[in-house]
Amino acid sequence: MRSETFKCPARIWWLGLLRRLAGFALLWVVLTGGTPGSWLAGGLAVVIAALVSLALRPPRPWRGRLLGLLRFLPFFFRQSLLGGIDVAQRALAPGIRLNPVLLEYPLALRPGTSRIFLLNTVSLLPGTLSADLRGDQLIVHGLDGGLPLARDLRRLEARVADLFDESIGADDG
Repeated sequence: MRSETFKCPARIWWLGLLRRLAGFALLWVVLTGGTPGSWLAGGLAVVIAALVSLALRPPRPWRGRLLGLLRFLPFFFRQSLLGGIDVAQRALAPGIRLNPVLLEYPLALRPGTSRIFLLNTVSLLPGTLSADLRGDQLIVHGLDGGLPLARDLRRLEARVADLFDESIGADDG
């Protein structure tokens, strides 16, 4: 059975719906502090949000690799910790060290899930934030132009490529 509305196999659609319902329900719990009385409106909002998100981006089977995920997770946690430490040091140090820069980074990942994942994880690198996407160019805001932002972005992109089983070239470190 195929859903004509969402153009994907029924099993994938139902799994996608369940995942999104769980995700939006968790978000609702976080936003409301788990207040039981909030579920009258919240339950409806969760269902509508999940259905709208399915209409906007139908679910697809994940084509990633488990080994890539196992290699990505330690990298993710390490970079998240380093990014948090960097920002905290800048915020707490007298005379904040800032040399803001907008870096145009040419993307090697194909358009789609892996690229979106990369854009959403750029901010885990110390002092970085995805600012814009112009075709195949990612615009990254950096707190300090003296940091090796392009190198760090290449490393992150290589990790994401490994996670999604894409080939983009060698990782330089």
